[in-house]
Amino acid sequence: MMAAEKKEKKGKAKAYKEPEKFCPKCGVRMASHSDRFACGKCRYTEWKKK
Repeated sequence: MMAAEKKEKKGKAKAYKEPEKFCPKCGVRMASHSDRFACGKCRYTEWKKK
């Protein structure tokens, strides 16, 4: 697979993600999981509402 093809796939996947959320403790961008937001640096977690 060529580099240009990889960029296209990454761009398409980003459109489906939720807006970015930042950690209130350390300011790092939080990872979005199906049921929570999690900070990889300080392990702060916010659960999503159902």
